[in-house]
Amino acid sequence: MNLPPDDSAVVARTRAARAVPAAVCTVAACLVVLALLGAGVRTHFGPQLRLDATVSAALYAGDHRAVALDDLLAVLTAPGLSWFRFVVFLPVLVLLLRRRAWWTAAWVVTAVGLIGPLNTLLKNYFGRVRPDFTQGGARLDSLSYPSGHSSGIATLVTVALVLAWPLMAGRARHWALAAGVLLVLLVGLTRMWLGVHFLSDVIGGWALGVGWALLTALLFGAFAEGRASLRPQE
Repeated sequence: MNLPPDDSAVVARTRAARAVPAAVCTVAACLVVLALLGAGVRTHFGPQLRLDATVSAALYAGDHRAVALDDLLAVLTAPGLSWFRFVVFLPVLVLLLRRRAWWTAAWVVTAVGLIGPLNTLLKNYFGRVRPDFTQGGARLDSLSYPSGHSSGIATLVTVALVLAWPLMAGRARHWALAAGVLLVLLVGLTRMWLGVHFLSDVIGGWALGVGWALLTALLFGAFAEGRASLRPQE
């Protein structure tokens, strides 16, 4: 006896299939944003540079900020660091390997492990120096566009959401998405509060992180029940 298909299963598969074209469009949009802002940096596009300078001056917390504020900003900006991504995803990687989810593990390692070197290559290409304030500022020798912290946290959150999305439902997805967006915004803002990045550095970093995570997800098949997608165990 043949049973009719479960409506909920059909709806789930339909939504999963829609994720692929949505991800493709998002990757394209991220690449456009990254390229346009980068072109503005390379060509010293006046309106962009003036907006960057205005926002940076308005958000910079100052060189003589309280020690407590300095410590707080250091904590809030830490999720954008490479070691933080390593600590978060190491146990996830172990679980994936125990489940024999080889393609999923390969995707996570590629997306999370290569965003740092990719960001460095782009920084060297665009060659933008850090913000310069009369009293204080970055005082860093490294380059500025795109922001490594911003791209790192955007990659981490995007990979985590794509990875966990099939395992969640209803409000859990909404809360996870809201928490992820909040964390990405917060880390980006700390880079400007600390005076180490311009606005376009942060936005470019976000675009790079989200675009890279989704591009690798598409290539490895992390959507629509692909070979790297994670599904609940029976």
